Amino acid sequence: MNDGTDYTPSIDDNLLNITDKELLNLYETSGIAKCEIMIQELDVDADLDISLILEIHRTAFSELYDWAGKWRSVEVQVGRHAPPHPSQVPALVYQFSDDLNFRLKRVKEKEEVADLLAYLHHRFVWIHPFNNGNGRTARLLLNAAAMIKGFEPIQLYHREGEARVEYIHALRMADGGDIKTLTALILRELTPL
Repeated sequence: MNDGTDYTPSIDDNLLNITDKELLNLYETSGIAKCEIMIQELDVDADLDISLILEIHRTAFSELYDWAGKWRSVEVQVGRHAPPHPSQVPALVYQFSDDLNFRLKRVKEKEEVADLLAYLHHRFVWIHPFNNGNGRTARLLLNAAAMIKGFEPIQLYHREGEARVEYIHALRMADGGDIKTLTALILRELTPL
């Protein structure tokens, strides 16, 4: 698929000068695995704050990229979506984090958790705070929040197939203001620990 949601859509300049896309994806997968371990060790009272967001991104990508754990400093286009100007990113992520943690402490029912996770995922990818790795970071944060609320990590989609098409459709619906499809997708995947 050429919808801009692959792991690394093209070879970025990387610190190891890797030119093989498969090898690059293996390194990125290793960084993501480190983050998965890190979020499994989070305390149930943990805040999903700025330092954790930056640490997740840094852990996932610092072996390969100098932009790991740093706010986006360039304007980007993500499919049809033009994320906010880079100058707005830090303030938007601080607001996002405050809102997320406020809501995270108040939701209890499974449906409320699914609503919150849909908000978390969509809002983060909408802000697009990093040069790359935003979707993966959003999914890691989503899983951190799910686990804090007593649910298993969620796999929103596989890299190919119908589940991926459904996921992309849900994100596009959310871009248009209808988050119900993404919420339903997440609710279907929520399983108690």
